[in-house]
Amino acid sequence: MNISTIYVILAAFFWGLTGGIAGMLMANGWDALLVSFCRGAIGLLIVLFWLVVSQRTTELANPRLWFWSIIAGLGVAGNFSFYFISINEGSIAVAATLMYCAPIFVFLLSFALKLEKSTRMKWAAIVVVMLGIVLLTQVFDSQTSNITPLAIGAGLLAGLSYAIFIFGFKFAAPHGSPQAILSITFLTFVLALVAPVQPDQLSAVISSADLLLFVMLGVLGAGLSFVLYIKGLRHTAPAVASIIAMIEPVTAALFGIMVFNEALAPSQIVGMGLILLTVTALSIYSRPKPARDFGK
Repeated sequence: MNISTIYVILAAFFWGLTGGIAGMLMANGWDALLVSFCRGAIGLLIVLFWLVVSQRTTELANPRLWFWSIIAGLGVAGNFSFYFISINEGSIAVAATLMYCAPIFVFLLSFALKLEKSTRMKWAAIVVVMLGIVLLTQVFDSQTSNITPLAIGAGLLAGLSYAIFIFGFKFAAPHGSPQAILSITFLTFVLALVAPVQPDQLSAVISSADLLLFVMLGVLGAGLSFVLYIKGLRHTAPAVASIIAMIEPVTAALFGIMVFNEALAPSQIVGMGLILLTVTALSIYSRPKPARDFGK
């Protein structure tokens, strides 16, 4: 196993832990948007440091870089926020798995923009994923399901937002380095979420006993993980990266089970398996150009 593969594994693992850490913070009474803002703000500091160290600041004069990076930033803002709302309203395992459906949204957007050729196999895979979502969320059994419509909707919107980030990053890539793109992306994120966050809430974070958890959330979930993932993708085969990406929802699910005693019904486990396996196989079979091409 080469060092690049290890970087991708660590990034996926850190993203999985992020859902659990956010769950702990929200269980302690912190608002989902505040948790999301702190994650992105700390991530911004880390990628800005990476940008300065790499001496790529001159790229920031390119207006096209800014346009597509801002689109990517809005996608990240939606992804982080909806993901944490889904966790708060449902469970870590369900939220992480629904977010993992992002490649499906990438394919649908690619079909609409004629960037990807539509095939029967791809549509069959999308149908299987939809079946998996039905089983995972148990929408067919309102009597026993403890997953609210808000949790389901937010989880799917987190996946859609991530797809927007993928497209934004893809189209920004020809105009600047990953360091420059991520710096603008996280700056956009912070500006998009700063309004709902009150100054007294940030002051409370700094003086709270949960400060270390907030720091871990930002470092592992928005800063270090993105740097490792981008560095890892430069020398990791796309098929390998697609398989490794399964570490994120699996880690998040295990965290929820071990720390929060979350339980999944047999049908939910089947649904989770259908989603994870189908999305991974689809990514390996037909790698759409806009997807996860950060290091190119």
